[in-house]
Amino acid sequence: MTIQQMKEKKKEMGLSYERIAELSGLPLGTVQKALGGITKVPRQATLLALKKAFQPENSYLKDDSREKLYTQIHETKTAYHYEKKQGEYTLEDYYAIPDDRRVELIDGVIYDMASPTSIHQTLAFKICSAIDRHIEEKNGDCVPFVAPLDVQLDRDDKTLVQPDVIVICNRDQIGRSILGEPDFVVEILSPSTKKIDNIIKVRKYSAAGVKEYWIVDPEKKKVLAYNFMEGDWPTIYSFEDKIPVHIFPEPWELDFSKIYDYVKFMYEKTDISQFSQL
Repeated sequence: MTIQQMKEKKKEMGLSYERIAELSGLPLGTVQKALGGITKVPRQATLLALKKAFQPENSYLKDDSREKLYTQIHETKTAYHYEKKQGEYTLEDYYAIPDDRRVELIDGVIYDMASPTSIHQTLAFKICSAIDRHIEEKNGDCVPFVAPLDVQLDRDDKTLVQPDVIVICNRDQIGRSILGEPDFVVEILSPSTKKIDNIIKVRKYSAAGVKEYWIVDPEKKKVLAYNFMEGDWPTIYSFEDKIPVHIFPEPWELDFSKIYDYVKFMYEKTDISQFSQL
């Protein structure tokens, strides 16, 4: 079912945006943006959820009394917009934001994030995969994750981040989301997150108790590796280096050259400065 067909069904069935949100389980703002044409290409998960609202069993009966009742429905709610001052937002506000809008919440401040690019996603996936293979080979207890996954970093209602890659070694922290600080964090730089990743998150991750934090810069082909267990200054590596990971009981190095070999065709095909446009 296309968006246009859903619009026609909405009118035919007498459904309000509010009712569609209830039937689909989507935030009201997401429904309004998708059916109102604001979101030009809704995500597949959003489309599948919307389709549920237009099943025959959700149609209003066309008797006179119900027609009169439902013609009086007013769609009074509006799409989510920022109403508080930055620094005052909480998890309640975070979860009210439509799911097609990528944001993070840090100390009550909402930061918008651009959609990840192909090279961004590939780097994150390959880093996570390499770590996962090492953990399996050593029969370790740590668990790696790749974004998106909510991390309640400070265990409060003022901060919730979605790092690109994390490793959790205390499995009690793992639930629907992650409660508390990961042992290891990787962020892949993008134009919209450079300041946050390089400044704000260095401070936040260090203060929260994260043991290691890598900042991967696809444009400069560099990795800034912070080992907070030893200090607050990073070691700079290239994409050709083997980079030590310190959170495991035994020494181990991630061979970044293998990851770079895998993504090199993307650099050869496209100017790296254009990846933010993909």
